[in-house]
Amino acid sequence: MKTLLALARLIDALTERVGRIVIWLVLVATLISAGNALVRYSLGASSNAWLEIQWYLFGAMFLLAAGYTLKHNGHVRIDIFYNRLGPRGQAWIDLIGGLLFLLPMAVLLAWLAWPMFFEAWQTQEYSPDAGGLLRWPVKLLLPLGFGLLALQGVAEVIKRLGVLSGHLVLPREAPEEEV
Repeated sequence: MKTLLALARLIDALTERVGRIVIWLVLVATLISAGNALVRYSLGASSNAWLEIQWYLFGAMFLLAAGYTLKHNGHVRIDIFYNRLGPRGQAWIDLIGGLLFLLPMAVLLAWLAWPMFFEAWQTQEYSPDAGGLLRWPVKLLLPLGFGLLALQGVAEVIKRLGVLSGHLVLPREAPEEEV
């Protein structure tokens, strides 16, 4: 179990690094968006490349931050019983959900997205819009993002097994304040 928990810590560290990098993409996308709007409205000029890079950055933020969101328990949870359970009960729900839903979905989507990326890379596919960008970098985000999500899913499964075996105690989140 100690080896698995060490692996989970390595995956957590990778996820944390990727998440910290993605946070900066928000600033980059905002600056590009503001600059594009300024140029468009003040000079009457723009390009499809600047619009597409905004879309690419949004895709990168969403896909690459999915594992980070999972690590920090920021995903949407629709479960009226989960918060009423203790740490072991929550660990069982997370373990079953991770094994039956999260991991199969993330692995399947990464696997299905790979040929789409590979074909775009082989053919050097460009956007059909005038002045558009290469498409393979944005298509690479799909298998990469779902692969990182699957990796973090593995770490979460390991941590829940650690909780259930008594080798790990996860910190409980502070309850939300009532308004």
